[in-house]
Amino acid sequence: MSNGPAGHVARSTVRPNPETGRQGPIRTFLCTADGVPIDSVYDPGAAVYETPGSVPDAGRSAARDLVFVVAHGFTGDVDRPHVRRVAGVLRGHGAVVTFSFRGHGRSGGRSTVGDKEVLDLAAAVAWARSLGHTRVATVGFSMGGSVVLRHAALNPGTVRAVVSVSAPARWYYRGTAPMRRLHWLVTRPEGRLVGRYGLRTRIHHRDWDPVPLSPVESVPGIAPAPLLIVHGDRDGYFPLDHPRMLAEAAGDHGELWVEPGMGHAEHAADEALLARIGEWAVAAAG
Repeated sequence: MSNGPAGHVARSTVRPNPETGRQGPIRTFLCTADGVPIDSVYDPGAAVYETPGSVPDAGRSAARDLVFVVAHGFTGDVDRPHVRRVAGVLRGHGAVVTFSFRGHGRSGGRSTVGDKEVLDLAAAVAWARSLGHTRVATVGFSMGGSVVLRHAALNPGTVRAVVSVSAPARWYYRGTAPMRRLHWLVTRPEGRLVGRYGLRTRIHHRDWDPVPLSPVESVPGIAPAPLLIVHGDRDGYFPLDHPRMLAEAAGDHGELWVEPGMGHAEHAADEALLARIGEWAVAAAG
């Protein structure tokens, strides 16, 4: 896995809306370090932002230049309703970048189910920073939750806070029925056909080589950036030993929220929880 700089970011400019004077959303394709086009959306959020390159006010709040970069779960994409709902809540706390991982939605390439996806996130983070945001918080769900952990460890200093929701602690876990079904989807030719035509997700046929750093091995490398681990006590994919392993590896720079009654990832994260995550990130990234 390369931990080099993200690829060339597609040219885009943030222009104020002539009616409101505020910046409007941008949709563009970014190019990763290995040449994959990534469908991406920037929303300046509900707060009032400085235009990129301007001199910030000395007394502005932490939220005013904070940007959330959201990493969705496997089979999601930037247009899925649950991804848009996450972005809609977080935009009340800062700007938001959402994107489709490779092999998902309109992005190019094929999914490697958490390996090369770290390059997709790196391109999105680099884009957010190029738009003038000095505080970046990454928020990942399930597969995206593992990606934000590895990205922060491989690219120290590029993010100010990390939130990992419903993530695995270790690779190749097959201890639950949903994960056994997922492994069939990823490893079998007929499963990949179901992924392509039934779930709009194009999955790479090659095995990992080399096997990427696991989430739990990545966590110690995230410090000093603060880390929030969120997991539901009714998660059908990964039982509670996964978040507890991550929290133990994080030590003093990590925080664990076990959410009563919550299931798995974006679909199970209600608006109240997402708002709490936004508030945590504003404080942590300050």
